[in-house]
Amino acid sequence: MAAAAGSAPERSIEIEKKFDVDEGTPVPDWSTVPSVHDVSAGEERHLDATYFDTAEAVLAGAGVALRRRTGGPDAGWHIKGPLADGGRTELGWPLGDGQAVPDEVRAELARWTSDPLEPLARIVNDRTAYALRDAAGGVVAEFVDDRVRATDLRAGVEQAWCEWEVELGPAAPADHESFFAEITRIATAAGARGASSASKLARALGH
Repeated sequence: MAAAAGSAPERSIEIEKKFDVDEGTPVPDWSTVPSVHDVSAGEERHLDATYFDTAEAVLAGAGVALRRRTGGPDAGWHIKGPLADGGRTELGWPLGDGQAVPDEVRAELARWTSDPLEPLARIVNDRTAYALRDAAGGVVAEFVDDRVRATDLRAGVEQAWCEWEVELGPAAPADHESFFAEITRIATAAGARGASSASKLARALGH
């Protein structure tokens, strides 16, 4: 996710399914999912994200997350909006210089708060990402195998866990419900469990 400095943010809708897994759980053969023709080789990514909020956690209370993340193809500042109709709108800006929240990001956050923002949590994630592709090469979904280390910066609590995510891509089938039902069946058979938290940030904060 990239955008030129001063330009409008890049916008996407994130529709995904998350699972908790034990470390070392073998990745399933996703090519057996209807509409998936083949799966790319795994791409290793090291992601390091700092999340920000007000002292009263106004953003979290509104279901909004603000982060600055390095590593991977979408390094930059991201705002994830509240869950609506099964998905979250994500806005992205370039990293820029320094750790200060850019003015254009603050302007987007003004609908929720104009209070000072401070670091809330740090999440370091060693990820292996796979593209699930259709017969024409379109990305039906992205599957990621995540090894997460998280720190609640206010409470000083550290955690580590593993999880899987499957996020719909541009070539996703129209019937999302049936697609995710098959993904869930295969993931569960491989040893995955339903996600214990709605997001990495929520889990890092003990929610």
